[in-house]
Amino acid sequence: MITVFRVLFILISVLFSGVYFINVSMNAAIIAAVTAAVVALLFIIVVEYISHTFSARVILAAILGLITGFVLAHLMTLAITMLPMGISPGKVLVFNAVLYHLLGFAVMMFFVINNEEIAFLDKLVTTPLEEGREAVISYKILDTSVIIDGRIADICDTGFIEGILVIPNFVLNELQMIADSADSIKRNRGRRGLDILNKMQKDQSIMVKISDMDFVEIPEVDAKLVKLAKVMKAKVITNDFNLNKVAEFHGVKVLNINQLSNALKPIVLPGEEMSVSLIKEGKDQNQAIGYLDDGTMVVVENGRPKMNHEVDVVVTSVLQTTAGRMIFARLKEY
Repeated sequence: MITVFRVLFILISVLFSGVYFINVSMNAAIIAAVTAAVVALLFIIVVEYISHTFSARVILAAILGLITGFVLAHLMTLAITMLPMGISPGKVLVFNAVLYHLLGFAVMMFFVINNEEIAFLDKLVTTPLEEGREAVISYKILDTSVIIDGRIADICDTGFIEGILVIPNFVLNELQMIADSADSIKRNRGRRGLDILNKMQKDQSIMVKISDMDFVEIPEVDAKLVKLAKVMKAKVITNDFNLNKVAEFHGVKVLNINQLSNALKPIVLPGEEMSVSLIKEGKDQNQAIGYLDDGTMVVVENGRPKMNHEVDVVVTSVLQTTAGRMIFARLKEY
């Protein structure tokens, strides 16, 4: 359907331009028709770029801001013309034009930058919901660490995360700096994060929103994330332990990917048997360490003689830490 509209717009532009200049000459009509086709195509590209880049809320905020700015400028020009200032009509026209220009732009930018805080826009731009449900938009802000981690894209594909994922511009800037780093490891992490974002934006099932809201007075990215979450009444998705604690201290709800991963690991009870490959020495004497497929560390007592071998062990205890789950075991006796 969109393609049909594009073709119709170009054809109508070509037809009217050709008919308008046909009275001049056939060459003029042909040149006008070709020019109209090129201009129409460029116009379509610009309109579609704006439509895909900016949300309906931002565009609507810009339009309302521009109208409001023009109305304020018009009222001010009316008031100025009533004052006996002794200024020539030519200068008054120039002053009025500058006033319309400055106020229109200033108010438009104010509305665009603060569009998230303008509650009136919520009544005009709403998220489609099922009948009988309240129109409540659920925002979830992504931090840099969780974007680089990459698991968020797979979690979104499963449908467990609802609402709109918000990527602030200051997070994108930090991600860009990491991708441009001289350190090859950091550079690869940054580029991986940008690839993850591109993948999520192309996925029609995931709603991604770029937020232009910034807090210039706050230099730290983590502090900006917490402030933005409080303003938008949003949750923060992260796997940064320190950000998790700071956000909780400020009363911001946090969804920690690492905690989710730990919660989904199979529950292991003392007395259960398993096989594990011992790959390195433990801290204590005769201890050896292995890892399960999900990354869980297994500490085996008296396992050092069996280093670099796969052994059967019996679970003795399980310790849950902030970094994950640790399993303590002993060699199985035959």
